[in-house]
Amino acid sequence: MMRKKSISASKASLVLFLCQMISALEVPLDSKLLEELSQPPTITQQSPKDYIVDPRENIVIQCEAKGKPPPSFSWTRNGTHFDIDKDAQVTMKPNSGTLVINIMNGGKAEAYEGVYQCTARNERGAAISNNIVIRPSRSPLWTKEKLEPNQVREGDSLVLHCRPPVGLPPPIIFWMDNAFQRLPQSERVSQGLNGDLYFSNVQPEDTREDYICYARFNHTQTIQQKQPISVKVFSMDSLNDTIAANLSDTDIYGAKPVTERQPVLLTPTGSTSTKVELRGNVLLLECIAAGLPTPVIRWIKEGGELPANRTFFENFKKTLKIIDVSEADSGNYKCIARNILGSAHHVISVTVKAAPYWITAPRNLVLSPGEDGTLICRANGNPKPNISWLANGVPIAIAPEDPSRKVDGDTIIFSHVQERSSAVYQCNASNEYGYLLANAFVNVLAEPPRILTSANKLYQVISDSPALLDCAYFGSPKPEIEWFKGVKGSILRGNEYIFHDNGTLEIPVAQKDSTGTYTCVARNELGKIQNEVQLEVKDPTMIIKQPEYKVVQRYGQVSFECIIKHDSTLLPAVIWLKDNDELPDDERFLVGKDNLTIMNVTDRDDGTYTCIVNTTLDSVSASAVLTVVAAPPTPAIIYARPNPPFDLELTGQLERSVELSWIPGDENNSPITNFVIEYEDGLHEPGVWHYQTEVPGTQTTVQLKLSPYVNYSFRVIAVNEIGRSQPSEPSEQYLTKSANPDENPSNVQGIGSEPDNLVITWESLKGFQSNGPGLQYKVSWRQKDVDDEWTSVIVANVSKYIVSGTPTFVPYEIKVQALNDLGYAPEPSEVIGHSGEDLPMVAPGNVQVHVVNSTLAKVHWDPVPLKTVRGHLQGYKVYYWKVQSLSRRSRRHVEKKILTFRGNKTFGMLPGLEPYSSYKLNVRVVNGKGEGPASPDKVFKTPEGVPSSPSFLKITNPTLDSLTLEWGSPTHPNGVLTSYILKFQPINNTHELGPLVEIRIPANESSLILKNLNYSTRYKFYFNAQTSVGSGSQITEEAVTIMDEGKMAMASRQVDIATQGWFIGLMCAVALLILILLIVCFIRRNKGGKYPVKEKEDAHADPEIQPMKEDDGTFGEYSDAEDHKPLKKGSRTPSDRTVKKEDSDDSLVDYGEGVNGQFNEDGSFIGQYSGKKEKEPAEGNESSEAPSPVNAMNSFV
Repeated sequence: MMRKKSISASKASLVLFLCQMISALEVPLDSKLLEELSQPPTITQQSPKDYIVDPRENIVIQCEAKGKPPPSFSWTRNGTHFDIDKDAQVTMKPNSGTLVINIMNGGKAEAYEGVYQCTARNERGAAISNNIVIRPSRSPLWTKEKLEPNQVREGDSLVLHCRPPVGLPPPIIFWMDNAFQRLPQSERVSQGLNGDLYFSNVQPEDTREDYICYARFNHTQTIQQKQPISVKVFSMDSLNDTIAANLSDTDIYGAKPVTERQPVLLTPTGSTSTKVELRGNVLLLECIAAGLPTPVIRWIKEGGELPANRTFFENFKKTLKIIDVSEADSGNYKCIARNILGSAHHVISVTVKAAPYWITAPRNLVLSPGEDGTLICRANGNPKPNISWLANGVPIAIAPEDPSRKVDGDTIIFSHVQERSSAVYQCNASNEYGYLLANAFVNVLAEPPRILTSANKLYQVISDSPALLDCAYFGSPKPEIEWFKGVKGSILRGNEYIFHDNGTLEIPVAQKDSTGTYTCVARNELGKIQNEVQLEVKDPTMIIKQPEYKVVQRYGQVSFECIIKHDSTLLPAVIWLKDNDELPDDERFLVGKDNLTIMNVTDRDDGTYTCIVNTTLDSVSASAVLTVVAAPPTPAIIYARPNPPFDLELTGQLERSVELSWIPGDENNSPITNFVIEYEDGLHEPGVWHYQTEVPGTQTTVQLKLSPYVNYSFRVIAVNEIGRSQPSEPSEQYLTKSANPDENPSNVQGIGSEPDNLVITWESLKGFQSNGPGLQYKVSWRQKDVDDEWTSVIVANVSKYIVSGTPTFVPYEIKVQALNDLGYAPEPSEVIGHSGEDLPMVAPGNVQVHVVNSTLAKVHWDPVPLKTVRGHLQGYKVYYWKVQSLSRRSRRHVEKKILTFRGNKTFGMLPGLEPYSSYKLNVRVVNGKGEGPASPDKVFKTPEGVPSSPSFLKITNPTLDSLTLEWGSPTHPNGVLTSYILKFQPINNTHELGPLVEIRIPANESSLILKNLNYSTRYKFYFNAQTSVGSGSQITEEAVTIMDEGKMAMASRQVDIATQGWFIGLMCAVALLILILLIVCFIRRNKGGKYPVKEKEDAHADPEIQPMKEDDGTFGEYSDAEDHKPLKKGSRTPSDRTVKKEDSDDSLVDYGEGVNGQFNEDGSFIGQYSGKKEKEPAEGNESSEAPSPVNAMNSFV
């Protein structure tokens, strides 16, 4: 029985383990895929939990979230619904949950204190933010108090209490005097963590009446000042003199001299104390002692060591600072104050507690219907936190039940989930020191497979190297991936392939026969999809003849070969290197197709030469060494670099100059062209040689200019055509005297990094520019255009100083002056800087929109006052977006467009608008910090435009004398459709177009039956839509009526008769007769007559063809009119009779007005064309058979 229980327990553990091991679906970061998949909300940005706001500025409580569909937002305040619509001061940003509480227009920040929480919700669930506690910062004044002067005896201890007002957040404390200079602090005098000023022992120089404690409140950018405290120290000598003046000579008098005292702790008091700190915070422990001499503080940890790399000592070792504390830092810390008379100590017992922190935060789950999964939420803390779950922001105990969900402490187990199981779960881990809140969604998706790798992707690899063929996929349930080779190949299996979990097929060693088409198939229970990729395996690139080691005599010629073999489809690039660097830029180096030749070899050509061959797929290289040797012994002259100069001597030493002389070395058969003089500064940069000057080769002395406070050494280098000599031995050292700096720092700038500061920067002087020891900088500033005195501070050898507490974006005059122990540099020039920028305060006003046409508008606005820009004006941004189309009354996803207008421009054009639509826009001013508030949204509408072409034109149901037309309305009506215009004309056997008929059709119609058409005739149709503005682009179509069966039978008989001999003879006779007739007609026409044959010839020569007369079927008069040109040929229509939209903007109006067809009362076409006796746009015969000789022959049969 016990064994059975044990087996059951192990099974339960295994089930739980397997549940935890189930890996949820991974959603690839494919932008198109992410746009299509539904997803519960996810909070992406929120304000901090403890949010202290400036009561003078608008309160912005951030809440941003993403999801599909986009989530909606709501808020609670102090646990109840916060209806922002009922509070005029509160607005929510569009497409966002961020609240803006308007304080600057009359609201009070105190009225909006409280705990806020944001909820982002869509159809898949609801995510919630942290509880955001809103508190306005406070900077109260110091309470008035009467401060008595402190009279203290020399050597005694003293504590000056600050006791700053309680602010939010707590202020920063510092002590200064009436001149706004910080009071100097030391081991004897220092400020405690509580802000009090401690004197271990007072000295006569401590006497002053302006000990002032300042409290700086950063949030409100204010500084409060305590009343000055007076301290008077009585020395023993003055005290004895006072006593002597009041006693007789016989009295015994005399105060005791200053006595030394052993240490006594001023803070903390007693022998022990306790402190609690939270994990991850900074632990600060303090011990300040009184005594004479001044005690020295030492820290130890009882029973352990102070943590390395995290321990720091501050305030002259009176403060122990341990960063990033953990539970291991708990224990007893002892501070020991010691001087020559003894010691005192204090033990601080430190306990490190911990707010909750994550061990395993819950992660989003994407599951398929029927799958299992788990959400795990594990946190630790001291004390151990309590774990609670919520579903869509509601405690899970009262949330709607889900049979697939089971809560087990810090784990939620899901089994056999369905799409309705999708939700957002919140895990809350809390103890007395804080809480953690995490959102994690469960998204149950049922998606057929998708392959994300592009189709027919080409992969190219080198033979015998791996080939990786991608098949990125997604589906829910997770699809199974199979690979095939070839169109009808079998599934790939075996050790020669590796199948990766992400769908990639790896061929570890690709061979030439691996080339081909590979098909990836992804399938799950919802579908199947496949994708083909191509693999090409190329021959490797090889160097079949490598460069070889060469020895060549100086001034000779040498050649290295590099013959390669490569795949014919790859283009190789050959590069030559010398000693792993580019070849010298020297015309002696000749690079050929298969070799490198070096002409007139010199000693500098000695080295390693490498041939590198690169293709797009591989790279190979080969190297060889070239050794250059001297030519056989001959009486030839040897040229070489000169020998180094020697015997350097310094003479005529002055404060700013010295004379250097030397003796040249042997020039080695090549005259010395010049000497280079270098110097070393042994004081600032020992071992580093700098260029000083150079002189001609005939000169051996030079007068050198020197700088103060430099320990100079000089050396000389000789130069000839062969090269440079070795440097000479250094000269003796010469230390120049110190002097005031000659120059001030350069590139002085003043640019604020925050709205309340001014960052002054400069380029520091280099070491030898200091001209003396103790280099410092005097930084001075004052507000421009204000009658202020200069404020100055002397800083160490740095390059930046930050002035705090400045107004926002005001100009300052700035100067930085160098000084050293001997004095100041010349008075520096002033530069203009600005304190930090802040966001603009107001929005542009009087925004006006003038609609120019249906696609263009002009926007005007009034410039904002420059003082409200609070920064450098960069320009204005216009945000505009389409609200809806006026023709369809349907909203769509708002896509905001932004146009930026630089400088102080107050108008701009908005191009690319859609006709007959409603738009909104607002304008914002921009400075270097960012954008200001938006102006109120301005609504404007664009007028109507011409429509696009109808979406389709389909011709169906052809009969002997009728055709049925069906069409779709334009995709972009761009206004209210008033009608459709249909124009059509017949096409004869020679593709010439007949007269044009125009029909106007009501806009609410979508089909039309044309009757009384000619049988067996092809017609060309032109169709477009109209608004009140005009006609849109047209689409065309062709269709044919059905041939009469009787005529078809006659044609069949004609074919049969045509095979008879008597018929052939008869046709020859008829042809001869027609030829005679044509000759007669030609003669008559030359005499002034007008015949159809002449009209026919003119019709072919000129695209303008006159229509036949309606009464007798003969040709009309010839016309040279240029204004009504016909359409000559039409395109054949596809079998489905559907005409796609054309890109042409041409209209039938361009071709003139056609004849108007007549219709019966039911709308059917009467058949006979009637029209005005004027020029027609499409000319030709009304009959489908032209009066040609062939037609004449057929009429005789």
